[in-house]
Amino acid sequence: MEFDFLNVKSPNIKKPKVKSPLSPEITKMKALLRKLNLHTVCEEASCPNIGDCFSRKTATFMIMGNICTRRCLYCDVLTGRPSELDKEEPKNIAKAVKKLKLKYVVITSVNRDDLEDGGASHFADVIYEIRKKNPNTKIEVLIPDFKFNWDYLKIVVDAKPDVINHNIETVPSLYSKVRHRGNYKKSLELLRMVKVFDKNILTKSGLMVGLGETKEEVINVMKDLIDVDCDILTIGQYLQPSISHLPVKKYYSDEEFKEFENIGYKIGFKTVYSGQLVRSSFNAYEVFDKVKWSAF
Repeated sequence: MEFDFLNVKSPNIKKPKVKSPLSPEITKMKALLRKLNLHTVCEEASCPNIGDCFSRKTATFMIMGNICTRRCLYCDVLTGRPSELDKEEPKNIAKAVKKLKLKYVVITSVNRDDLEDGGASHFADVIYEIRKKNPNTKIEVLIPDFKFNWDYLKIVVDAKPDVINHNIETVPSLYSKVRHRGNYKKSLELLRMVKVFDKNILTKSGLMVGLGETKEEVINVMKDLIDVDCDILTIGQYLQPSISHLPVKKYYSDEEFKEFENIGYKIGFKTVYSGQLVRSSFNAYEVFDKVKWSAF
């Protein structure tokens, strides 16, 4: 299958603009998070959509602290030695979900290679606590690789979130530079194993573009994800968090993102969300809702 792309040169495409993260709603949101000793990936990873999401009282909660045991050169989360797990965190997350009256919540985490199960049990505890206090809230988890131990993965699957997301992040040829402690083939296998354990859980993955990949490589990643029955795909523009992070090689145009979206639908994804400011958790409820109606 061949696809024609618009031949748009990177220098002619401007860096996308983002909304200011300053508003009364955002101030209140941050106050609640601090009161309950909670973190969001919106803040810790310098997400460009923080103003949009916080103003709509939506957030992606980042559990197990804000210090990661890995150092990926695209990510703005702190790296170092994490603190001990907060045993009250699952209950505090559930309280925040109830306080904010969230219909849909996304839970993610830093990598915790210092923990025996990579934090899988803590993920499950958070899911169970949210269900207790918020039985009608849909739950999406954006998980690390849990050291590619399928017993640990099954702990999360057995807690029965509605969506399990594991980001593939980039194309195989860039893994050694972009995600040197990751493993492209094993990440694909992780997504496949979710379906082996529970075929009713939706699977989701995200891809950054602009790091030097070719369009053909992006399409090949899409095909690999379809081969492991991945349901949802997000594609967004990589934005360099600081001068110490990997540089942007190309800013993609809106037309190119639309072309990726069309290709994704054509090869079989249930939903494709593709755009300059798209991140794997952005508008997660809307993406889930679209799958729910279109696929089942």
